[in-house]
Amino acid sequence: MAKARHSRFDCSPGCSVEAAIGLIDGKWKSVILFHLMKDGTMRFNAIQRHLCKVTPRMLTNQLRELEEDGLITRKVYAQVPPKVEYSLSPLGNTMKPILLALHAWGDENIGLYGKPHGHDPRDASTDAQGQLQPAE
Repeated sequence: MAKARHSRFDCSPGCSVEAAIGLIDGKWKSVILFHLMKDGTMRFNAIQRHLCKVTPRMLTNQLRELEEDGLITRKVYAQVPPKVEYSLSPLGNTMKPILLALHAWGDENIGLYGKPHGHDPRDASTDAQGQLQPAE
């Protein structure tokens, strides 16, 4: 049974923005949606590999909320061991322009937050002074 999480909106001029943000307001939700958009159907462990610092419990909770809100679909295969796949729902697919716009904005402005443009911390190491060095 889906939670009535959005009943608090009073339909003031910002109500639709609040509702939209409320659907993706979890720490990992927009990132999960982006990877499902980019890579298509994925299993739990594949999603977890893309989100280096997420705990299994947090990922499970975020996936459940996305499913309850109708943004992703969860398909369970009746086999041993169980196989579960996640993909964007038709409603989730309508988020593509928003996710692409967030991605473009992030690329343009990532330098404002102390991260060099195009820098992936997994591709670098630090030297003796703690300075990042590019991977060889």
